[in-house]
Amino acid sequence: MAAGKGREADAASDDGGDVVAGGGYPAACDTPARKLLYDMVSIPSPSGEEERAAERLVDFFEANGREAWIDEVGNVRAPADDAVLLTSHVDTVPGDIPVEVRPAPPEGELPEPSDVRVGDPGDPVLWGRGAVDATGPLVAMAVAAVKTGVSFAGVVREEVDSGGARALIDDRDAPEAVINGEPSGWQGITLGYRGLLEGTYVNTSESGHSSRPEPNAIQHAIDWWHGVEETFTPDDAETAVFDQVTTKPISVDGGLSDDGLAVEATMDVQLRIPPSRPVDEIHELAEAELTTGSVHWGEPMPPVMESPRTDLARAFRVAIRGAGGDVRLLRKTGTSDMNLFAAAWDCPMVTYGPGNSDLDHAPDERLPLPDLDRAVSVLTEVCRERR
Repeated sequence: MAAGKGREADAASDDGGDVVAGGGYPAACDTPARKLLYDMVSIPSPSGEEERAAERLVDFFEANGREAWIDEVGNVRAPADDAVLLTSHVDTVPGDIPVEVRPAPPEGELPEPSDVRVGDPGDPVLWGRGAVDATGPLVAMAVAAVKTGVSFAGVVREEVDSGGARALIDDRDAPEAVINGEPSGWQGITLGYRGLLEGTYVNTSESGHSSRPEPNAIQHAIDWWHGVEETFTPDDAETAVFDQVTTKPISVDGGLSDDGLAVEATMDVQLRIPPSRPVDEIHELAEAELTTGSVHWGEPMPPVMESPRTDLARAFRVAIRGAGGDVRLLRKTGTSDMNLFAAAWDCPMVTYGPGNSDLDHAPDERLPLPDLDRAVSVLTEVCRERR
C-alpha cells in the first residue's frame, strides 16, 4: 500500500461502485482515477526504473479486491476476464516536470511555457511527466479494469525495446480482444501504426592522407545512406506520411581506429514502414544500396492496420458518442506495443487513451482531468459491452 495514502472506500464491483482511493490530494483530484493519476505521475518511472510505479499499481488493484503482482520482467499482471485485455505501459521517457494541477486558461490564451492548448477554460489540468504518454491511459485502464473485472497488464520498457510487451506475449494466450493504452484523445481510437526497422551500418577502410581521392569508411556510410534516402523518397510529394517509408539516421560515429591503421564508421538508422509495404522488401531495398560495409538489422516491429468494422471498434464508436464525443479514427506514424500484439494475436484490437499526443515526451506534458474521467467512462462501457 502506498505510504501516506489512506483508504476510504469499499472494493469496486462489476456494478460500477466506487473504487478505492486515498486522501491528501489537490482539490481537483476528486475521483478515483484522478487520485491514482496524481500518485502515478508523482513517481518517476523512466524505462528501467518502473518498480515503484508498478508497486503503486499493485496496491491499487489489491485494495480493490483484485489479485495483482509484478512478474519477473517487471510487468504488473492482474488477470481476470479475458473478454478484454487492457494494457498500457508503466514507463515514461526521462524528464522532471513539476507535478501540479492548474486551471486551463481562457480561450485565446496558452499557459506558460506551452504552445499547445488542451482543456476547456477553467478545467483542472494535471501537469507532469507521463500524464499523456502513457500514465493517463494506464490509469484509465486500471480503473476500468477494477470496475468491470476484465484483465489488465501494465508493461515495462515500451519506450526503449518493448521488452514488457514481448514477455507478455510469450507468457500468455491471446485474449478475446486487446485495448492498448496510448494517447488518442478520449474521442479518438487508433487503428494503425507504421512499423520500425532499425539497423547499424559498419565499415572499415585503410587509413591514408586526407588528400587522397579514394573514399574512406565515413564517406561510404554517407553514400549508402544517401542511396537509402533516395530509394524511399515517394514519387508523389503529396503522399501521406503514414503511407511513406521514412528514413532517419540516429547516430554516426567514425574516425581513426585506436592503432591508427584504419578508418572506421558506424551509423545507427531507423526506417518507418507503412502497412502497405512488407518489412522484407524494405530490408532488401536498403541492402541493395550497399557497395561496401554491412548492416546489422534488429528485430523488426511490423506495421499494423486494424479494421474500423470490428465489433470492438463499433463498441468504441457507440461509447464515445454516448459520452457526447465526436469519434475520430486515427493512424499514427510511429509505433506502439499494439504492433507486437497484432503480429502475435489474432483478435480485434485498438489503441485508446486520453491525452493530446502532440504533448508526448514534451516539457509541457499535461492532461485535462475531465478527459481522464471521460476515458474511464468510455473504457468501462466498452468492456461491459464485450463481457
